[in-house]
Amino acid sequence: MLFSDDSRAPRSSDPDGVFHGGKSVYGASLGILMLDARFPRIPGDMGNAGTWPFPVLYKVVRGASPELVVRRGAEGTLPLFIDASRELVDIGADGITTNCGFLALFQKELQEAVPVPVLTSSLLQIAQVARTLPPGKRVGVVTISAGTLTARHLEAAGAPADTPIVGTDNGLEFSRVILGNELRLDRAAAERDVVNAALALKEAHPDVGAIVLECTNMCPYTASVRRATGLPVFDIYSLVHWFQLGLAPHSF
Repeated sequence: MLFSDDSRAPRSSDPDGVFHGGKSVYGASLGILMLDARFPRIPGDMGNAGTWPFPVLYKVVRGASPELVVRRGAEGTLPLFIDASRELVDIGADGITTNCGFLALFQKELQEAVPVPVLTSSLLQIAQVARTLPPGKRVGVVTISAGTLTARHLEAAGAPADTPIVGTDNGLEFSRVILGNELRLDRAAAERDVVNAALALKEAHPDVGAIVLECTNMCPYTASVRRATGLPVFDIYSLVHWFQLGLAPHSF
């Protein structure tokens, strides 16, 4: 699937005006690997094409359900993600990302499988954000499943093993709907779950100076988390914008 807006699509050529081929699709640099899910994709969600101010390419990885990837370590799905990554590159993607932070587990393998940059997870920005903080402050994480976000995920993302983590597991809406792949989402209730988890993180770990939202479905609530906690908040939306600026730099 291609979301395209010709008015914003990158246009490039050699100085002499000669264009070169080699792709099936042009004007969309970013390829997004999607879990196989049917829950609502509200504005701000990575899987809502209207979220992005630039064209993107999507590929659904059939069989890779949220429950399988988040709660069961994505077991048996690596070949599926490799094949899907290669398909996106063959179509025309210049970089690959995913719509689940738990896929940090596959960062190294996907990097080795395709000839373009790969950014599997919002967790990859933890180390970068940490470098911006005052002495004595560190990054904390809000996740959809604190019980299954392990040291393996943090290590694969290049994040400290003692990174503070709080999940929306005990909330009433967000984790249940996303992991259960339900067809109805109460946005206000989901927002409360994410904000409450962020507040719990701040209370339990006063040394947290910034928050990274692991789950890509949390992006619609980032601004609310910022207002509630007073802390800088980073998510897959912020990270992908940085990534996109490298794939398709702005022309001045």
